[in-house]
Amino acid sequence: MGMAMRRLYRSTTDRKVAGICGGLAEFWDYDPTIIRLAAVLLALVTVLVPFVITYLIGWIIIPEGANQNPQVKDAPRT
Repeated sequence: MGMAMRRLYRSTTDRKVAGICGGLAEFWDYDPTIIRLAAVLLALVTVLVPFVITYLIGWIIIPEGANQNPQVKDAPRT
């Protein structure tokens, strides 16, 4: 009947700091590098303070997602 709503999660597999940019990239199906570059540019344009506050709020309110590919992490190394 209705469309299922997708949820935004912080990435557990593609993270540099908190996984927010990786989670946004997974949600929008974009390259995470593009999202990170846009985040850096936004931080520079806003003189860091508003961006850092927004990022910290996102870190607190966006839940961490489940590991999307547990086989990769648990696979034996050869």
